Amino acid sequence: MIVKGDKKIIRAWTFYDWANSVYPLVITTAIFPIFYVVKTGNIGTGPNHDLVKFFGFEIKNTVLLSLVFAASFLLVSILSPLLSGIADYAGSKKRFLQFFCYLGALSCASLYFFNPENLEVSMLSLFFASLGFWNSLVFYNAYLPEIAEPKDHDKISARGFSMGYIGSTILLVLCLFLLNAFGTFDEPVIAAETCFLITALWWIGFSQITYAKLPNPHGKNKITGKLLGNGFRELRNVGRFIIKTKRLKRYLLTFFLLSMGVQTVMLMATPFAQKEIFSPEDSSGLIIAVLIIQIIAVIGAFVFSRTSAKIGNIKTLGVALFIWVLCCAYAYFFRL
Repeated sequence: MIVKGDKKIIRAWTFYDWANSVYPLVITTAIFPIFYVVKTGNIGTGPNHDLVKFFGFEIKNTVLLSLVFAASFLLVSILSPLLSGIADYAGSKKRFLQFFCYLGALSCASLYFFNPENLEVSMLSLFFASLGFWNSLVFYNAYLPEIAEPKDHDKISARGFSMGYIGSTILLVLCLFLLNAFGTFDEPVIAAETCFLITALWWIGFSQITYAKLPNPHGKNKITGKLLGNGFRELRNVGRFIIKTKRLKRYLLTFFLLSMGVQTVMLMATPFAQKEIFSPEDSSGLIIAVLIIQIIAVIGAFVFSRTSAKIGNIKTLGVALFIWVLCCAYAYFFRL
């Protein structure tokens, strides 16, 4: 049985943020996008050397990157509702969390063998890394209402975000040291690829702190074919409920649009900066810029948590979105 408010369980839960946040920083934001643009640019065609072959089609390297991420998100959106229902019924939430954690981490490790000459296979590593990360978050986030009282959700969530920002920043500093000490993205050295292996080890290693203390929720029903059928029927019932509930429909539509915009910016910001702002020879400068953003994010997690306690979640979210929109508009008109 999970006891709400248990400090050891809450501390273990927040440690998964420390473990998994290295994926969005190293793989989707800082190291891999630069590595990918440089490596595919070396074999690319066209005026900017950014056209690559993928299953016989010629496509821009950054477009291919976004399509792979989009495909993984689509599969996550299909799997998450079904697997969540099964996890709740069978009491296997922790096992699903572990499975997708290991899938994501091992896929990160396989990026060590990334070959721009064989993108059809190489991009599978990125696809499964994304699938593992986002599906693990589904089960990770689902634990929060079970381990803490509603009044503590904001504070604990902010603590988790801060843990993630701090942990991933430490690993990024280590990666930056390796890149500066042993080579660049554009030379046949193992520095960048080694960062992918370290990311996988960090993710798997520190997640064990979470698994050691985080208990399985109630439910010991066996997963059978009948259970899968019930899962689909439950999805249908949820769909009908959403259609009938006006406020929920508006919320889900708003969340969809918000998530679509935020994820697009987060995933494509580094390739954009690599092409439009920083030169290929200044990869370290781009990583340092990302590092500064991480430090600001640590402070922001605490500031917005306290602001939310004073003026409420909706107003705080509005302030954050207003700042976000201003930054995006500035980036659109930015010219060197």
